[in-house]
Amino acid sequence: MKKQNSSNTTKINVIPARERAYEYLKENLLSGRFKPGERLTEEYLAGELGVSRTPVREALHKLEQEGLIKPLETRGFCVAIDSQEEMEELFEIRSVLEGYALRCVCEKINGEDLEELEGYIQKAEESFEHNKVDKIFHYNTQFHDTLHALISHKPRLHHMMADMRKYVLRYRKDTLHYHFGSKRSIEGHRKIMMALRLKDPELCERIMRAHIHESKEDALHTTSDVSNRP
Repeated sequence: MKKQNSSNTTKINVIPARERAYEYLKENLLSGRFKPGERLTEEYLAGELGVSRTPVREALHKLEQEGLIKPLETRGFCVAIDSQEEMEELFEIRSVLEGYALRCVCEKINGEDLEELEGYIQKAEESFEHNKVDKIFHYNTQFHDTLHALISHKPRLHHMMADMRKYVLRYRKDTLHYHFGSKRSIEGHRKIMMALRLKDPELCERIMRAHIHESKEDALHTTSDVSNRP
């Protein structure tokens, strides 16, 4: 039996260190692990990732261009603190994307999809009754994830929405700690279901945009409340 030539062996795709560093840092920034104003240093992050400082430096500069971090006057970077105007901009962009997406979903959604969405709302309502904020957040996220999966045939829109949601979800979880915020979120999903069942594309887009605008109001209120605490 002939030995297999090493040149014929399957090549393993290795993700470059700079890409790994970028994806890792961005995920942690958007998930809220790194808090607004927190300092980020190349040395610490390189040690945490097990890479040299060069890919971390490249990743930090890319994240700076995206507005997620800002350079310090001394060395290093800190996590950006979004202004009210920047937060409003994020939610406005999301409302346009989500509104158009629900219009598209309305044209293809079926009974099985509606049943799945209804299940998430019911579970969120049960969690609300027991004041389980993490569960409410989970089922609300599942609700939107299911809607997003229904536009996967539109890869460009799907990608833009997924990216925008990561930016916005930094603020959404805190709003659910407020009784009013949790209740309004679930009621918004009920309205979305009504529009989907009516198979009305214009109504779907209008209701989804209103739902995101309510999310924006809750997020701005929560952020203002936290910043005004002694």
